[in-house]
Amino acid sequence: MKYAPAPPPSPEPQLIADHPALDLINTVAQVDGHATDFWQTDEDVWLWLHRAGVADEEKPAAFKPLALRNAARALRQVVRALVAQRQAGGKVDVSALNAFLTRGRYELELVADADRLRIVRRYERRTPEQWLMPLAESAAQLLADGDFDLVRKCEHPDCTLYFYDRTKSHRRRWCSMAVCGNRHKVANFRQRREQ
Repeated sequence: MKYAPAPPPSPEPQLIADHPALDLINTVAQVDGHATDFWQTDEDVWLWLHRAGVADEEKPAAFKPLALRNAARALRQVVRALVAQRQAGGKVDVSALNAFLTRGRYELELVADADRLRIVRRYERRTPEQWLMPLAESAAQLLADGDFDLVRKCEHPDCTLYFYDRTKSHRRRWCSMAVCGNRHKVANFRQRREQ
């Protein structure tokens, strides 16, 4: 599937899915009626990783140009396909995600904060794929343990964004009430007014 490059200036992809693996999928979205890929450069990917809390201030080492972007797009494509397979309820082919996961290396560290102990996973970050390992692990966790009755696509017909419905009533319909939910209310208001 081909995507239009993000038009300059591009809005940033929203972190509204309530799950990192779904936020990963949402880095392709409808903007002004066109499928837009927000990841055009390695810098776009790194900034998103930082905003999503996957990367700290340290920037990736100098990889080949677009290596991080290409690895992120490949992971996104694998995760998108697996989420669709899982939602359809059929067989899920995990081989591509497992191949990605084999590239990861990490160490566990026990950290003593002021008031508690916690375990921190320190990832090796020598390759673009290793920078993306927390996302690959998050996707694996979602696929293995997630409640796919709560993994949903926004109900607005022009929206392609996914979310994990963590609301108490489990009746979330929109990626964002401020955007798609509001569009729906405005459309209903106009329709009632015309009648």
